[in-house]
Amino acid sequence: MAGAKETPRQKMIGMMYLVLTALLALNVSNTVLEKFLFMNRTMEKTVDDGEVKNNSTVGRIEAQVEESGKRAKDIAVLETAQEVRTETSKVLSELDALKEKLIKETGDYEEDGVTPKGIKNMEKIAHMMIKDGEGAKLKEMLNSYTAFLSDKTGQQYPDLALDGKDHPLFKQDKNARKRDFATLQFDQTPMVAGLATISQFQTEIINREMEALEKLARDVGAEDLKFDQIDLVALPNSRVVAAGAKYEADLFIAASSSAAENPDMTFNGKDIEVVNGKGKITFTAAGGGYDKDGIAKKSYVATVKLRDSVYTDTIEYFVAKPVIQVQSASVQALYLNCGNELQINCPQLGSAYSPTFTASGANTIKGAKTGQVTVVPNSAEVKLNVYNSGNLLGTEDFKVRRVPKPEIRLYNRGKEVNVKQGENISALRQLDIKAIPDESFRTFLPKDARYRVSGWEVTLARGKRPVAPPSKVTKESLAVGNLMQKAKAGDRVVVEVKRVQRMNFRGQTENVNVGSVFFNVPLN
Repeated sequence: MAGAKETPRQKMIGMMYLVLTALLALNVSNTVLEKFLFMNRTMEKTVDDGEVKNNSTVGRIEAQVEESGKRAKDIAVLETAQEVRTETSKVLSELDALKEKLIKETGDYEEDGVTPKGIKNMEKIAHMMIKDGEGAKLKEMLNSYTAFLSDKTGQQYPDLALDGKDHPLFKQDKNARKRDFATLQFDQTPMVAGLATISQFQTEIINREMEALEKLARDVGAEDLKFDQIDLVALPNSRVVAAGAKYEADLFIAASSSAAENPDMTFNGKDIEVVNGKGKITFTAAGGGYDKDGIAKKSYVATVKLRDSVYTDTIEYFVAKPVIQVQSASVQALYLNCGNELQINCPQLGSAYSPTFTASGANTIKGAKTGQVTVVPNSAEVKLNVYNSGNLLGTEDFKVRRVPKPEIRLYNRGKEVNVKQGENISALRQLDIKAIPDESFRTFLPKDARYRVSGWEVTLARGKRPVAPPSKVTKESLAVGNLMQKAKAGDRVVVEVKRVQRMNFRGQTENVNVGSVFFNVPLN
């Protein structure tokens, strides 16, 4: 079963009804049947209260028609409300008669004249509602009522009586979805549950009527615009004021009409949400077209349609060019083919700042934190574009440096080899070679400043001739003790660097052109 807008009490009753229906399927004892009896009486009280309220609403409409001078449109609304009330009362009475018939068919009342005797009876209610066709008549009555209500009010109300395949609670159940309305609601159902089912339909009817009459009540006096909602509005020149600056605002009264419902409002031709008569305009300000002071004049068109009148205005606003702050170890220039990590901030946007980046002359990698970006240049100049919510905030220009060559150093047991004075033959046992990055480059981009000498040759030379074939080395250390056993004073150790490699921020290795690097070490 589905209804219109429900009060919390009606929602609670509906939920209890569903729970008890589920318990019934488990063949629970008389306690559940008694609960159904209690619930049926509660729902009948809800229907009675609803009728009182709806009668009052019709009376309120009639009073408003009198006050407005009995205009033709208002009289038509009143007549519609009276038709709705009459039809609803008729349907409710027919449902009461159907419940009374169920009670009579199953044994009438106990001696108290209130409690039905046959609350457990399943056979007679199934025979009456399914075999005798009373369930089909009930379905026709309920759905004819919703069609009537839709026709009279102009609002669409869904059917109340649904077959299993159309019911939101049962259409997924392979057994229940095959059942028609009467079988779904009254097969294997104790009489008291049948009473509660019909009473539940009555509450939904009264609830829908309540909604329909409230709409008709709002329609009365449609040509009158009574401004009964007054608001004090302050319109400041700016919500943000610097210390020492003047705060300026226009203070005025804004009035609206509760009888007019929410008017239709648009922003640049698009419908916007209207809450309590106030339109909610939300958009991301686009930049561009700034003057010398960094201010761009913008505007949008707003319309309000109230009854048969349309009010239009062009609203001006100003967009300030955001200040983009670039934080980095080195912001003057970037390094070619390296992962230059930048932090791009825009304080004016606050929590609304969620940037994206594009670049010409470079690739960009968005970081894990807001505003973090890694720029990998592939040309001599880079233009980094900063966007927020698809709008360009600004462009930052960078020069690009080439990666400085590392310095190659040769060591003997941790001490740098003395190329001028030479090394003692007996002391020279291990050579280590290192590629030392430029200090500034290593400070700025430590992840890109990882070098190693991956290919070098060591030769023991006497005069112009080698004493032995050169040793080809791929590691950064070489034991030379055996070689020194062949050495004599005046010989030389010649080291030639063949290959140097750099590991970048991605963990990828590339060859570095360091030119021709030789060490000519005299032996003493």
